[in-house]
Amino acid sequence: MLEARDVSVQFGGHQALSRVSIAAPAGQITGLIGPNGAGKTTLFNAISGLVTPTSGTITIDGRDVTGTSLHKRARCGLARTFQQLELFTMLTVRENIRVAADIRSRWARDHTDVGALTEAVIDRVGLREVADERTTSIPTGQGRLVELGRALACKPRVLLLDEPASGQDDRETERFGRLLVEIADEGTAVLLVEHDMSLVMDVCHCVHVLDLGQIIAVGTPSEIQANTVVLDAYLGTDARSAS
Repeated sequence: MLEARDVSVQFGGHQALSRVSIAAPAGQITGLIGPNGAGKTTLFNAISGLVTPTSGTITIDGRDVTGTSLHKRARCGLARTFQQLELFTMLTVRENIRVAADIRSRWARDHTDVGALTEAVIDRVGLREVADERTTSIPTGQGRLVELGRALACKPRVLLLDEPASGQDDRETERFGRLLVEIADEGTAVLLVEHDMSLVMDVCHCVHVLDLGQIIAVGTPSEIQANTVVLDAYLGTDARSAS
């Protein structure tokens, strides 16, 4: 569903990404991990159209979108969340999610009932009790769910999640992981950047490891946990002993 092939990004003299290739199949959760500064968010920005690659191609469902605008990629079924919460702070939880549903309704041809979609998403992400609260009054963990809900209101086929479990407690993260599995099981391609290794190893089908702008390993969670290069570069001795 999503493929980035040989994507390079350069900012002046800094090579942020060097010939990075990654695929996110429909119906699976694909992990992207690596140390801070590895280039994970830059890759997300290149995929979503916020950054123009120096070279390489990005395709969604076989369509080359490398040179297209952000809104055209959204209409191809791409939605994302951000590392830093990007909420409409003057609006309620319900209004935040409805904004996305309203925007989608302007170009979608399926005549979806915006109000019904909004309420269904609120229930799905578990925000019914705070639906009428302004987003400034809810905890960060719930704010992450608002961002996910807003993305789901776009009915995405490809979902990019940039550290979505940040700010969640263990119980929230466990529930969040189950929700991601449900979303993928419905056929959505999910690309997940996350520092919570328990979540990544529990839900991902395949994990890519990025370090200094290059992919250094690709494999199943168990293969990544046993990869000495990854252990030395990122996961460290705790993961080595755990594996």
